[in-house]
Parts: sequence; structure tokens; C-alpha cells
Amino acid sequence: MLNLNQIRAFYHVSKNLSFTAAAKELFITQPAVTAQVKAFEEYCELELFKKRGRGICLTDEGAALYQSVRPIFEKEKEIENLITDLRGLKRGILRLGTSKTYARYIMPFLMREFHARHRHIEIHLDEGSSTAMIRSLLDLKNEVAIIAKVVDEPDVEFIPFSEEELILLLSPEHPLAGKKRLAFEDISREPVILKETGSKTRMVVNDLYERHGCTPDILMETANADFIKQFVERGEGISFLVRGAVDAELRQKRLISRPIIGETITIDVSIAYLKNQPLSPVAKAFLETLTELTAGKKPIKGIHSLILREKNS
Repeated sequence: MLNLNQIRAFYHVSKNLSFTAAAKELFITQPAVTAQVKAFEEYCELELFKKRGRGICLTDEGAALYQSVRPIFEKEKEIENLITDLRGLKRGILRLGTSKTYARYIMPFLMREFHARHRHIEIHLDEGSSTAMIRSLLDLKNEVAIIAKVVDEPDVEFIPFSEEELILLLSPEHPLAGKKRLAFEDISREPVILKETGSKTRMVVNDLYERHGCTPDILMETANADFIKQFVERGEGISFLVRGAVDAELRQKRLISRPIIGETITIDVSIAYLKNQPLSPVAKAFLETLTELTAGKKPIKGIHSLILREKNS
């Protein structure tokens, strides 16, 4: 049976035409290299080297073997370089999951900050409801998710990341727009446009209506926050979205928000990953980036507070 160590010694001697140089590359002694090559020659029953002056050269048989084994050890070096790059975060893929809303206003900032530290890492971003993203972790499709915790999942670790304010949205032309504060009764019968089933936003809004003993008059449900904003802007209903998702529309006064008397509605956003699955170096680096950004203090009060702090630092 072929001995890979003997073939490796033969390759390095052939490449350098030197037992001394081969020994340095293999980090072993020259006598050890000589012994390995001699053993390989005995196995082959061939003379693979011959002396030429003070040096050596390959025999025809040795040259033929060298051409055959060279691709093996060139590939070995390529693999060693790849391993070094992966360990050193010079190559790799970060598989992230998040909700469609967070993909628009949370993830661009987080991905930009991560890439500033690890620019060679490729990011694959998956979008869906929080429930779907938890399933993506369990199915090993994604390694880390930035989501709202919707259920207790024993195999998933949830680390609090931010506390996002959920606000009531109205068209500036809505009949209720003239009030500075609204009682829940003011909106209880208004047509409402809701996020999709399985999202934390939907769960929180459903809970709000249940606590007040009524059922929302659902005009439409969708995972697309842009559709929701467009419908509300046209005055076709009210809705609830996290503040960070509508900052631009509020500044431009295309939408307005009004507080509900006695209600402060928030969504806790978490970093999620599998408990019993070792994280890849890339995933660990992403978590370290989040820890650096938050200075180890979680949850933060809204992602925009973090963005402002980074802009002013």
C-alpha cells in the first residue's frame, strides 16, 4: 500500500532537488527525509534520484512519478491556504436570517459594520417571518437570526439585542389626525392593515386588541411593510409598525403617529442561534461585532439610537 508520508517526502525532494530544502519545508530532519525516500524507492523497486556533481537529479522514472504526484501536493497547499483563510476570516459565508422589516432598517447598518471589520466575508441574508426564521435555524439553513422572539424554542438561544417601539400609523388626512393622543376606543373600529401571521408585530397587535376585548377589523395582511405604508398614506386604514421602519415617512410627514393613552407597545428583538450547534468562526465574528457595537449592553433602546451613536463617535 502506498505510504503518503513517503510520497510527500519524495515530492518535496523532487521539487527542490535537495534533501536539505525538503527537510526544512517538512519540519523534519534530513536523515528522516532520506529514510522516507529510500523506503519509497524500495516500495517502487525503482531508482528515483541519481547524483549529479554535488547535487541530485531525477531519473526518468522519478520524473514521471513527480509529474503524477505534483498535482496532489499542490492541491494540498491550496487546501492549507483555504483553511488558513477561513480561520483568519479572509474567506467565508455568513448565513443570516431576519424579518422583512428588519432587513430594510436594521440589517444594512449591522452588515455595514460587520463588513468594515471583515470585508472578505460574503453575507447571505434570508428574509421571512420570525417564525420562519426560527425554523431556518433548526433546519440549518441559517446560522444566526436577528428576529423578535415569538415562541419558546428549547433548541434556540435568544439573546436580547434591542427594544423597538411599535407605533400607531395614520394618514395626515385621517379624521383622527387632529387629536394629539388617542384612546384605544378611537381606533378599535378602524380598518387596520396588519403584518403577516407568524410575525411578532402581528402577535403584539392581536394582544393589544384582545386586552381591550375586541377584534381588529382587518383590511389586509401582508409581510411587505412598504405596502402597509402606502395603504395607510392613502388613508385606506391604520396600521402598526416599528418606528425605525417609518422614520423617513414621519420626517416627510407622509405619515403621522399618535400615542395610545395608557399604552406603550414595544417589540424585543433578539439574536438567535442554535444552542447545541458550534458556531462557525464567521458567525462568532458577527456576534463579536454586535457586542462591540452595543458595548456589551443589551437590549439597546432602538436600533436608531445605535446608528446615531456610531455617526457621532
